[in-house]
Amino acid sequence: MSITSQELREKYLQFFEKKGHAIIPGASLIPENDPTVLFTTAGMHPLVPYLMGQPHPKGKRLANVQKCVRTGDIEEVGDATHCTFFEMLGNWSLGDYFKKDSVAYSFEFLTKVLGIDKDLLAVTVFAGDADAPRDTQSAKIWQELGISTDRIFYMPKSDNWWGPAGVTGPCGPDTEIFYDTGSPACSKDCNPGCKCGKYVEIWNNVFLQYEKREDGTFVPLKQKNVDTGMGLERTVSVLNRAKSVYDIDIFAQVFAYLDKIASGFTREKRIIADHIRTAVFILGDTRGVTPSNVDQGYVLRRLIRRAVRFCRALNTDFNILGEIANIYISVYTDVYPELAENSKKITFELANEIERFNKTLALGLKEFDKVAFYVKDGTLSGKTAFRLYDTYGFPIEITQELAKEKGITVDIQGYKDAFVAHQLKSQAGAEHKFKGGLQDDSIMTTRLHTATHLLLAALKAVLGDNNIEQKGSNITTERLRLDFNFPRPLTKEEIAAVEQYVNKAIAEGIEISCEQMSVEQANAQGAVGSFADRYADIVNVYTIAGFSKEICGGPHVANTKELGTFAIIKEQSSSSGVRRIRGILR
Repeated sequence: MSITSQELREKYLQFFEKKGHAIIPGASLIPENDPTVLFTTAGMHPLVPYLMGQPHPKGKRLANVQKCVRTGDIEEVGDATHCTFFEMLGNWSLGDYFKKDSVAYSFEFLTKVLGIDKDLLAVTVFAGDADAPRDTQSAKIWQELGISTDRIFYMPKSDNWWGPAGVTGPCGPDTEIFYDTGSPACSKDCNPGCKCGKYVEIWNNVFLQYEKREDGTFVPLKQKNVDTGMGLERTVSVLNRAKSVYDIDIFAQVFAYLDKIASGFTREKRIIADHIRTAVFILGDTRGVTPSNVDQGYVLRRLIRRAVRFCRALNTDFNILGEIANIYISVYTDVYPELAENSKKITFELANEIERFNKTLALGLKEFDKVAFYVKDGTLSGKTAFRLYDTYGFPIEITQELAKEKGITVDIQGYKDAFVAHQLKSQAGAEHKFKGGLQDDSIMTTRLHTATHLLLAALKAVLGDNNIEQKGSNITTERLRLDFNFPRPLTKEEIAAVEQYVNKAIAEGIEISCEQMSVEQANAQGAVGSFADRYADIVNVYTIAGFSKEICGGPHVANTKELGTFAIIKEQSSSSGVRRIRGILR
């Protein structure tokens, strides 16, 4: 079956709408109040409170298309299936249907709507371990639907278990659906877990039936949920029998442009196409960030600089990256209008980062010449190669190119060892920084989330500016962080007044109420809400009478007296025209 990306989006949503699912908007790529991940990596991330039992305004059956970014496999980009940005088609059951209906819906959509021969499908199910039993139920359902037993594979937790997203939270076994490309098996033991390319994963049905506790135990959830995800690019690719995900409609104009510039260089072109697409979506997001040396900004910077590095391989001007960005804005404008709305920002920040990297390259070249002069044994040490990367943003490939020109080699293993040591150190820091985020629904993060609402209300009241809006938020178990638009630093008196406002609300012991209503009703009642273009038709409105009324997904404490005492520990600039406050509860 030949199909376009837009046709798949439409068919998927129409199918699940007919099955009683409410269609909800996709969330921002930048998670709100979630310090456990830098980007939205799956459609379930914004739905965690509802997966834990909070009622969703749109009901128990939901479906949407979610923008996602994953960079864990960035080194694999350039092959036939990996992308750092992708669209996830998802459907959820929040305590409604479970395994039988979930598997049946997937099978019906793939075979009846998309017309895939069932004999071209293979599935995996959880093999079981000490934490949870073997998922024979899912295997039986697949058999009853017509999938032969030799195409049903039991796999370990490393393959067929999802979650939790943080240290604790909802998780469970999954059943994954693969398309058999028809390529010969790599061995008699070939299965969907192989990397040989015979099988391509297109859909994952997760059965969230457990909660992982802090002590490492798994206990049954009171509300059993289903969370599924289908990769749009991969599914369009297999339906069109394309050689790779890069041979589908959304990439066609970009590759036509790149092919005019240079012939060959398939891997390099794919990396450029992938990285610039991801950069466009990060920059153009409703909460879009800009290149920096920390968090999401660092990932964005790395993507742009890798694209620049592969432009060198094509021996072409780096300005082609701006042209590619404009192509993507045009291709996606009907589906994601925020890209067109933020087009000037996208092209400006992209050009700025390219210019900055050009200067970095110049400095790196000087440093390379300096260290190469002292090479005595014909080999540049791995530690030095990593320092060129870490300090000057100098890709190892460029270091190798330059070393070859001077007749010396690079200690690649030493470089890899230094890189891994740096990663382990960074991960340890991240685990400390991000421990226990909002996805854990811990008492402390819930308290701080509620305090953030009061803080925003306090800023509006004290500064006398009702146009102040939340521009970003991040909460850990130790502190809250709120970014808001304001042109200057706050005075000591203003900071004290903001603290006083919040603590007054806490001292009054106000019951916090939640109502479900339309966005229009919420606006009519004066409810505050950032990123309104991403709200569902029906929203939760949390009210702290006399102080705050805000559209939000929660969670919140029941009464303000549970918060304790609020204090601001830092107020500083976040970016041009945006201030940042860090606060704590004692």
